Amino acid sequence: MDSDRRAALLSVYRDGLLLDTLPFWTESAPDDRHGGFYTALARDGSVVDTDKSVWHQGRFGWLYGMLYSEVEPRDEWLRLSRSAVDFLEKFCFDEDGRMFFIVTEDGRPLRKRRYAYSEAFACMAYAAYGRSANSDEHKRKAVDLFHQFRRLVTTEGLLPPKVIPETRRMKGLGPLMITINLAQVLRTSCQFQDADAIIDECIAEIRRDFIKPELRAVMESVAPDGSILDHFDGRTLNPGHAIEAAWFILHEAMIRNGEQHLQTGLQMLDWMWERGWDREFGGLLYFVDLHGGEVQEYWHDMKFWWPHNEAIIAALLAHRLTGGARYEEMHSQVHDWAYAHFPDPEHGDWFGYLHRDGTVSSTLKGNMWKGAFHLGRMQLYCWKLLEAW
Repeated sequence: MDSDRRAALLSVYRDGLLLDTLPFWTESAPDDRHGGFYTALARDGSVVDTDKSVWHQGRFGWLYGMLYSEVEPRDEWLRLSRSAVDFLEKFCFDEDGRMFFIVTEDGRPLRKRRYAYSEAFACMAYAAYGRSANSDEHKRKAVDLFHQFRRLVTTEGLLPPKVIPETRRMKGLGPLMITINLAQVLRTSCQFQDADAIIDECIAEIRRDFIKPELRAVMESVAPDGSILDHFDGRTLNPGHAIEAAWFILHEAMIRNGEQHLQTGLQMLDWMWERGWDREFGGLLYFVDLHGGEVQEYWHDMKFWWPHNEAIIAALLAHRLTGGARYEEMHSQVHDWAYAHFPDPEHGDWFGYLHRDGTVSSTLKGNMWKGAFHLGRMQLYCWKLLEAW
């Protein structure tokens, strides 16, 4: 990639973050009365539901904490990161130590889920705030939450299973890839000494059980021994999720100059790009079948914002690490398609949900799953990657 192209892209990501994404969310999402953030926002940023996603309290806490440390020590960013962390601390932990999934605006519990991703995103928030505020207490809490997350996702019986294990046992890619990312966050923010070993262990399990070279596929769910489950759950692939895992592994290769990790990340990106890219309309399909058959989920051919955010990072990082023209072309392909379809030129930020042909399905800017996180993280990561090129 030549210097002019790098400079142009850097401006797109930096200015998009600072002048578009952040203003939209910073103006509309913070709850100055109860603390924390709203995420159910209409196209213009107005609040359409006051219930709060616990995932997003952690994600906002992480994003604003990272901005304070990586971009500029603005008091507002530190205050907003602290608001998310304080809301989590005060309202989002149940008596059993687990975390809720949804709470009311004033913190009363509404729902828990069988996943432990509330704990994962809270870990990220505590780590980023601890780094920004130089708070050893919050850093320790981040490490404790990491161990809590690992215990929950690796100890059978602590979380309700997706299916009855006596009938069919299975494991997913999600806990492994999130563990990698959490360990990377803790290594940066908390000087977590066990990060490298834990990351290597997770990558080894992904390589052994989830990557299928004979099928050029990365599985989303497999049997405990890594064998393929010939059912809807076993055959359904999530290209965006696997590509997100790929860039976590590529990031590890960059940090530690790891050739094996590099090749693993590139394989995952290549194979899932081949399977996920929509050759008719462009963009990444949400779900595809392992054998090219029917997919159970009715939204399988929609285009969601976050897989495109992850693919932009992965392709740019692959090009940075290899210098390969093919990855530069892949990055241009997904960047150009995403920026032609997702941004809202009138009110800012991105739409989250498109039909297969790229037309807007929902004008909501936020809900229990969509917030500032994936877009903001992509813009920040790509900006800093290009800046250090």
